[in-house]
Amino acid sequence: MSLTPSTPNPEPVPEKTGLPRWVGVLFVIAFCLVGWLFYATYNNNQALHQAQDASNKKVQALAGELDKTNSRLADEKGQLEVTEQKLGLTEDELARARALAQTVRKQQQASDQTFRKALGEAQANNANQFGQVNTKITNTQTDLSATKADLEATKSKLQSTIGDLGVQSGLIAKNHDEVEELKALGERNIYEFTLHKNKHMEHVGPIQMELRKVDTKHYRYTMNVLADDKNIEKKDRDVDEPLQFYVTGARAPYEIVVFKLNKNEAQGYLSTPKAASQAPPAAAPGNGASAPGH
Repeated sequence: MSLTPSTPNPEPVPEKTGLPRWVGVLFVIAFCLVGWLFYATYNNNQALHQAQDASNKKVQALAGELDKTNSRLADEKGQLEVTEQKLGLTEDELARARALAQTVRKQQQASDQTFRKALGEAQANNANQFGQVNTKITNTQTDLSATKADLEATKSKLQSTIGDLGVQSGLIAKNHDEVEELKALGERNIYEFTLHKNKHMEHVGPIQMELRKVDTKHYRYTMNVLADDKNIEKKDRDVDEPLQFYVTGARAPYEIVVFKLNKNEAQGYLSTPKAASQAPPAAAPGNGASAPGH
């Protein structure tokens, strides 16, 4: 029986084991971190160099300005010394000059105080005068208000009626005092008159009038009016009745009011519109006509 030689068992080969994956990742991260640190350090160094360069430039500029300033101071000091030498001022003279300047300064301050005091007094006086003027204005306004109230009262006291032409008349005065109130109103021209029965025309304002008849018992009268070269007869008219007539260029009628009759005499007034006012002719002697109210 043959024997086959036995082969020895091979030795086991150890298996190759690789590094863990996380080690490689950690290595990559470490590498990136180191690179970033180098980059940041570089940038910081660059910024530091730039700031240092800028600071050096500023220092150099300030040094240049300082040199220029020192140079100017030296020049001015030299000029001052030369000026003092030219003037020949001594310390005593300089001291007197300083004392004089101080005195002038004090005098100026005192003058300023006096001026401020005077200015304050002037302002106070102006305020006082303004208050007085304001009071006067207030009083004037009060007087104007009172005058306006008086005029309104006058208007309410004076009457208005229809004239003999059927036209609404203005305010009618029935005595001399009311005629004066009409003049004060200033709405129309007022010519007060006293006519005499003497059979001739008498000038009253811009027209002429003739008293023809007087009836004191019935308070009636008759008169002729000459206006625009036209003779207008107003026959048997009543006292206080407005006698109306038109003249050329007047939109409103002229009015005559007789408010008082005597035996051979009539007293009253002529009222004409402002727009149609004319310069009155010279009044005939003894006619008793008065100037218009304004």
